Amino acid sequence: MKEFTYTIRDELGLHARAAGELVKKAKSFKSSIKLEKDGRTASATGMFAIMGLCVKQHDTVTVKVSGEDEDNAARSLEEFFAANL
Repeated sequence: MKEFTYTIRDELGLHARAAGELVKKAKSFKSSIKLEKDGRTASATGMFAIMGLCVKQHDTVTVKVSGEDEDNAARSLEEFFAANL
C-alpha cells in the first residue's frame, strides 16, 4: 500500500469540479484509492463520497492506494493534487 498526505491550498477546497476530475483520474487505475479526513474515509471513485468529506482549504487529506498499479497511481495522484488543489 502507498500513502501520502496533502494539505489543500485551493481557496474553494475540494470542490465539485476538482472532485469530478479526481474521480476520473482514480477510475483510470486498477488499484483501490481511498481519501481520509478526520477519521472518515471515502472512495476516490465516488463523487458524492468525496464531497461528503467536506474538504476545505487548509484541510489535510490522506490518500491511500493499494493494488497492482499502486506505485503509478500514487505518483499520478500526488501530481494531480499538487497541480489542481
